[in-house]
Amino acid sequence: MSEPDMHAYATHEVLNQPPPLADYDAFGSDPVLGPLIETFGAGWARTHLEECGRTVGSARVQDLARQANRYGPELRSHDRFGNRVDRIEFHPSWHELMTLAIGQRTHALCWVEPRAGAQVARGALSYLWNQGENGICCPIGMTYSAIPVLRRDPARWAEWGALVTSARYDARQIRRQDKSGATVGMAMTEKQGGSDLRQTQTTASRNGDGTWSLVGHKWFFSVPHSDLFLTLARTGEGVSCFAVPGWLPDGSRNRLQIQRLKDKCGNRSNASSEVEFRGAVAHLIGEPGRGIRTGLEMNHYTRLDFAVGSAGLMRQALTQAGHHVAHRRAFQRSLIDQPIMTNVIADMELEVEAASWLAFRFVAALDREGEDEAERLLGRIGAPIAKYWICKRAPVLVVEALECHGGNGFIEEHSMARLYREAPLNGIWEGTGNVICLDVLRSISREPACLPALLDEIRRAGGADRRFDSALSELEAELPELVRDEGRARLLVERLALLAAASLLLRHAPEEVAETFIASRLAGHWSGHFGDLPRGSDVTRIARRAVPAI
Repeated sequence: MSEPDMHAYATHEVLNQPPPLADYDAFGSDPVLGPLIETFGAGWARTHLEECGRTVGSARVQDLARQANRYGPELRSHDRFGNRVDRIEFHPSWHELMTLAIGQRTHALCWVEPRAGAQVARGALSYLWNQGENGICCPIGMTYSAIPVLRRDPARWAEWGALVTSARYDARQIRRQDKSGATVGMAMTEKQGGSDLRQTQTTASRNGDGTWSLVGHKWFFSVPHSDLFLTLARTGEGVSCFAVPGWLPDGSRNRLQIQRLKDKCGNRSNASSEVEFRGAVAHLIGEPGRGIRTGLEMNHYTRLDFAVGSAGLMRQALTQAGHHVAHRRAFQRSLIDQPIMTNVIADMELEVEAASWLAFRFVAALDREGEDEAERLLGRIGAPIAKYWICKRAPVLVVEALECHGGNGFIEEHSMARLYREAPLNGIWEGTGNVICLDVLRSISREPACLPALLDEIRRAGGADRRFDSALSELEAELPELVRDEGRARLLVERLALLAAASLLLRHAPEEVAETFIASRLAGHWSGHFGDLPRGSDVTRIARRAVPAI
């Protein structure tokens, strides 16, 4: 019997739907990333980044990301014989994504190629991969931030250095001696403490062979299948940092038990867990009692990576929206040519460009901090400012981008649903908004030269726009009061972020982008929503920067 011709039963023709945004170049379509890497000395990585852009924009990676989030990780606490194994099972799509990203050295490029602009080049890889699949960026980002800590311990580096910088992803959950590549996780947060790591209750006791045994729990342990993880526990000297292998030299699981995987509202492809240490064998990292300081050093890297990642997520959301409105028609015109939509898309483009320049300026400070004290100070205060502001703006922008799609954006088949669930997460990880703003105040208090370093950076655009100069003068007059008032810390950080972004746009972005950003954000009333750009702005040219080439 022949197959029926389904066209004979069609009730309508599908019209006015945009073509799939697939197999496009996420690097080449980005109006900011190319100029940005040249400005901050990472132009040598262009070919590598172009390859990454084609990878993350491919239909293959889009399908892998969809599968990895639909078929999330599962805990296998016991094998079929009843033996406790504490392993995590993933869909093959997760492993393929990890293979691609680690193969491009998204986790370690700056550590294996320590040259000018290396941090910016690695940050650009993270920015791009956050447009492909956010979940894998958690283990990749933690591995990246743990490497400089491990390098300072000769014994641990001898064991793990080649593995954690390897471009080979090894999915096997087995002992170090049999691995060809490794990832690093972190387990810091406990139930009673949250962000207050001084409340750590896990204890560490010495063993006779130079190792330690840890007893306690961790409330959030992301990537519990990591080959190695860093955690905190109390010694006689205070809270200390430890490196804990996932598996012992005899091949058995280290003495920990995964209690459950977190059922998160987003980041579903990535495993996060609750865990108990039952004598887990560990190695002390750094000085006893100085573990929180070690943790804060890792936080500095991860916070910048979250700022970069959120900027990448924003770019992907806007790319999807720009593509949709450029191909969808209503009332005899493309949506992007409707004046009200043109204004909305242009306003979002300003937000993404500002976020990108802001994040990467402080990543560039990492490249320069070793030989320039002003850059170190700038990075110290800039990292939490960028992390706070960009992570706050990401959910607002993603919601607007989703709305540009109408109902098409609110279904699980569309990547916008995943971006919507993902958008708030970076604002929670490694310190929520209040914690981050208090850290800005702490940096000003402990290293008073931080704030002048940031103001000097902002002043580099002085004289280019009178409205910018006026906003900066107003803030400088209010600074003594603002830095003393903890209750207004968010206002301080937000104003610093806007001025720093405006300064960067004045120096590096097209005139229409910088001028319109200042007119909308610094001059007059700004609602914080999108579509309020003032009359006379070149919204058409700005909006077209958001439309990807396919």
